[in-house]
Amino acid sequence: MKDDYQELVDEISALLGVPATLENRDFGLIAFGAHDSEDDTAMDPVRTRSILTRKSTPAVRAWFEGFGITRATEPVRIPAAPDAGVFRGRICLPVRHRGTVLGYVWLLDDSDPGPGASRLAAAMEVTSRIGDLLADEVRAGADLARELRAVLTAEPGWQRDMALGALRAALGPSADGPHVVLCVAPWRGEEPRVRAVPGTAALCTLPYGAVAGGRTAAVPAAGPAAGRPNGSSTGATTGRGSRSGTVSGPGNGPVNGPGEADTLALLVRLRSPDALAPVLAAVARLREDAGPGAAAGSCAPRRGLAELPAAWREAVSAARASIAQPRFGPVAQWTSIGPYRLLTALPTEPDPVIRPLLDPVHAELAHTAEVFLDHAGQAGRTASALGIHRQTLYYRLSRIEQLTGLELDDGEDRLLLHMALKATRL
Repeated sequence: MKDDYQELVDEISALLGVPATLENRDFGLIAFGAHDSEDDTAMDPVRTRSILTRKSTPAVRAWFEGFGITRATEPVRIPAAPDAGVFRGRICLPVRHRGTVLGYVWLLDDSDPGPGASRLAAAMEVTSRIGDLLADEVRAGADLARELRAVLTAEPGWQRDMALGALRAALGPSADGPHVVLCVAPWRGEEPRVRAVPGTAALCTLPYGAVAGGRTAAVPAAGPAAGRPNGSSTGATTGRGSRSGTVSGPGNGPVNGPGEADTLALLVRLRSPDALAPVLAAVARLREDAGPGAAAGSCAPRRGLAELPAAWREAVSAARASIAQPRFGPVAQWTSIGPYRLLTALPTEPDPVIRPLLDPVHAELAHTAEVFLDHAGQAGRTASALGIHRQTLYYRLSRIEQLTGLELDDGEDRLLLHMALKATRL
């Protein structure tokens, strides 16, 4: 389908004699025409950025939308605006299908009077064909979103088997190839276009915290929470308030109301299991788009769809781990999160043994315990890391034993305390 878009953009460029660029209604790049002018001023930063980063800035978008392009049915001429970074005028050809704008064709042209009416009319006829293609893509994406959502939320057994069969049939032969599943949460607003991440086979939104089989595992928003070691969160709730987050059935589009958070799930095709870099980079941009506090995670790549629910759980767990440990990067990979593969499987309620340490008045003791265990129980290294005298450390450790009832000389007690403290960040 990408070649179809390219051919139509090239057709418009040939009709009008100027380079053309096709973007979706969210200003994401789809295709662009060749630019063979020797005049460097024929390009401007807006088009260059669109081609290189595949999107436009909010300021540029606001400038263009201020000319009514979302409602236009005919070509719209837009003058240059250096303050907005638009150094050349352009003509916008709205791409519509049955009255709905689905994208825009942009023409770099600030000549006077510009292309004639007959040539612009011919170009608009081409945009109607582009609109048909985009509409087909939207419909296919909605169908695949419904099938993917059904797989990720179905209970084990015949319901999941039927959902997997439907998704496999919808994807065709590519369903048996290598894939990776990714999670971005919290996600607000509409689902992004499948083109946001190269190779996306399907994407959907789920209630914040939903995992296949009815278990919930909300990704906590980044930020301090009172009473937790180093400002971590217990994640004891299942999303927003007491909501369970389990999906009862498939649907289309965002599953929550306006302003409420969802979890974005993506199923992405891979050329090979080790070709993850472009996908992770694109998902990192999606995480930025999701706003402050968002997290992203990736499962271990797999071939075929049989383990899709398990892959989704891995992606959610990796996203949760990225909140606990920013060192895992903007998109945490399941294969790289080490002990958090086990920690994310623990109950979300904090273990009773550490509840006394979670009282804000004991935050310093909780931090001391975690640093002590991170340093393998070596008093010298712990005291140095905390910047305190050894005697002060020994006093704090005795207070920790009194509050928890654990013996820090006992290996199992130390293991329980260490895991419980780490789990409070998830």
